Amino acid sequence: VSNFTQWLAVYLARDLKCPVRVNALAPGFFRTTQNQELLEDGNGLTARGRTILEHTPMGRFGEPDDLIGAAVWLASDASRFVTGGVIPIDGGFSAFSGV
Repeated sequence: VSNFTQWLAVYLARDLKCPVRVNALAPGFFRTTQNQELLEDGNGLTARGRTILEHTPMGRFGEPDDLIGAAVWLASDASRFVTGGVIPIDGGFSAFSGV
């Protein structure tokens, strides 16, 4: 996503002289009906679910409302000079080194 987002942002801004901004949201682990069985079983978290939370500094799975603030910001004039960005919304998972 990152390389394509950046390429598209440059292409649209420079080559087409187009006022389009290209950014992406990169959600982390969100509990959904699609992945719930991977993260939880009848007794609580699965081993995979526990590992994910151990590597997520905020210590929880994302909730759909966690995406709203970044989406509204990117759609607003408050981010009018932002293009080519990938915004992680993952509770710190991508930044956690485990140290």
